[in-house]
Amino acid sequence: MPPKPQESIPVIGDRLREAPSASTADHRETAERQAQGERGYVNRVFESDEKSSALDLRPPQQLKADPDKGVKIIDFDDLLPHIGEFGLFQKILFLCMIPFAFFVAFVYFSQIFITLVPEEHWCLAPELKHLDLDTRLRLSVPKVNADDGGFAYSKCLMYDVNYTEIIESGITEPDPSWPVTSCRHGWEYNFTDIPYETVATQFDWVCENAALPTIAQSIFFLGAIAGGLIFGWIADRFGRIPALVGCNLMGFFAGVATAYVRSFWEFSLCRFLVGFAFDNCFTMMYILVLEYVGPKWRTFVANMSIAIFFTIGSCSLPWIAYYLADWKMFTIVTSAPLGLAILTPLIVPESARWLVSQGKIDKAIKILRKFEKINGTDVPPQIYNDFTESCAKIREEETDTESYSVLDLFRTPRLRKITIVLVLIWMAISLVFDGHVRNVGSLGLDIFFTFTVAAATEFPADTLLTLTLDRWGRRWLACGTMVFSGVFSLLATVVPIGVYSATLAILGRFAVNISYNIGLQYAAELLPTVVRAQGIAFIHIMGYVASIVAPFVVYLSNITVSLPLVVLGIVGILGGLLSLLLPETLNHELPQTLADGEEFGRGQRIWDFPCCSKKIDEADKQIEHFKRASNSSGRRKSVRGSTRGEIRSSLIQRSSVRSRIAAASP
Repeated sequence: MPPKPQESIPVIGDRLREAPSASTADHRETAERQAQGERGYVNRVFESDEKSSALDLRPPQQLKADPDKGVKIIDFDDLLPHIGEFGLFQKILFLCMIPFAFFVAFVYFSQIFITLVPEEHWCLAPELKHLDLDTRLRLSVPKVNADDGGFAYSKCLMYDVNYTEIIESGITEPDPSWPVTSCRHGWEYNFTDIPYETVATQFDWVCENAALPTIAQSIFFLGAIAGGLIFGWIADRFGRIPALVGCNLMGFFAGVATAYVRSFWEFSLCRFLVGFAFDNCFTMMYILVLEYVGPKWRTFVANMSIAIFFTIGSCSLPWIAYYLADWKMFTIVTSAPLGLAILTPLIVPESARWLVSQGKIDKAIKILRKFEKINGTDVPPQIYNDFTESCAKIREEETDTESYSVLDLFRTPRLRKITIVLVLIWMAISLVFDGHVRNVGSLGLDIFFTFTVAAATEFPADTLLTLTLDRWGRRWLACGTMVFSGVFSLLATVVPIGVYSATLAILGRFAVNISYNIGLQYAAELLPTVVRAQGIAFIHIMGYVASIVAPFVVYLSNITVSLPLVVLGIVGILGGLLSLLLPETLNHELPQTLADGEEFGRGQRIWDFPCCSKKIDEADKQIEHFKRASNSSGRRKSVRGSTRGEIRSSLIQRSSVRSRIAAASP
């Protein structure tokens, strides 16, 4: 699904507050340790940066108070436990993700099945059409060396002779001395394995034109970059719902128009416009749901929405193509449902977080009261009053905010190294993932069955990740899965093509699925809060650059069948080893300032394993907390990009559609 230039997701709870006093800090540390002891480690990537704010279940009179104005600081995450962190309304929203998860699968993978080319195709000789296939091939197509050491009929050459005279002369065997030429009258195809005509066979995108589907796929990813920028701006300027509806309608119109193209450039234009919807058609909805779900439920929502809904959509896609057996009808059937997004405003509310960030607090509270009513909870009016006052105070503070840019990530040595390594790793993951997705046709088995099995690996991959990520840590798990993906890919090149090579390649796909999800979260945890959203967007744009290259890697199968897997294997191993250059983030507070980012992980050893190491001494934790509080004292820097960037980074995917997303564990 993955990742791309994303819109910002303003979250009113994301900010740095004044440094707490020692007594307040002690109280918060104690409360947090008690809460953490009850529910286990909670990854902070989806929580606001103030440690005690995200799951503060204290009654209103005990909530945080601003020492300057006496205002009780209540952010959005403070309200959720009162309204319901995963009540009936949130469950309804979770189910509303189903069609959008299907949409991103259709947008991402449909081009594979409309550009398939049968393995067997030969030059067409119109004069020999009345003869049986064996006679036609014997008289019109020369034989060439095959990959298995034998001989096969050429796909791109024909004898340059007068076939009418040959038939009249009664010749039944070709003369090896006959001159040959490229195909003059098009091609004929064996549709046994692929039982329908595709856009590639209709327009004869084979031989010297075989690269055209690959170019069109790269143009699709260019559209994804443009779409991320455009609809990201729309989401920030006009809201999440307009962006969600707009990108799906773009995919709907461009997808349906694809069925009526008459040339390669018309096809490429349509695919470019369909690319606008890639990822956005799902992740906008994904963001909305995550913003309304409590932190301890975000792991379930983030992972299982992909593991279940996206997997079902991906696995069903090849069989829709198989049974329709018409590429034009397939394009319409997989694009038309996106038009249903126009009904979204009737069911899905606008992001309350975005409304608050725009100063529309009354509209946000109206939505929250609707949640409250459906969930059957009762929130005291004072909670909403405190929430309104604290939002007003935060917006006032943000007017004095010091701005940062992605360039700040490259100003200091350690942070620069971390950023560059993250970019390289994400490019490797994106290339390997997309390469495996598109290489299923070169594994020697039925592409419809192989694609289904490979897509089904998403479910166990996401489930395994949920169970292990917050136990084994990010660094070594990312390294191990990427290396395993590379090893399996390389092993697939030394076994016979067929069941054995396909099995190993699918295991490589399974491993890179896990790596993809780890990479999404790892970057969100390593980058400092003040530039996290921009940094994540930059990293995932670079991932799209790698995705643009992926179709050309798969195209190498026209040279040697095993060459794409060799490239994917080497890139996977190198990307995995690069992960060891990053610091571990498990059980560590996320960096908030640029200074925090520069110092984060200093002193960690490469052989440190979170699951084997001792817990940090409580005194050391307090010292670290006071040091960070001291560093932040006197600053009024907005970090409203915090949860925004962290949540958004987990969506950029897979995928997009990816999307493929890892979230914090409860």
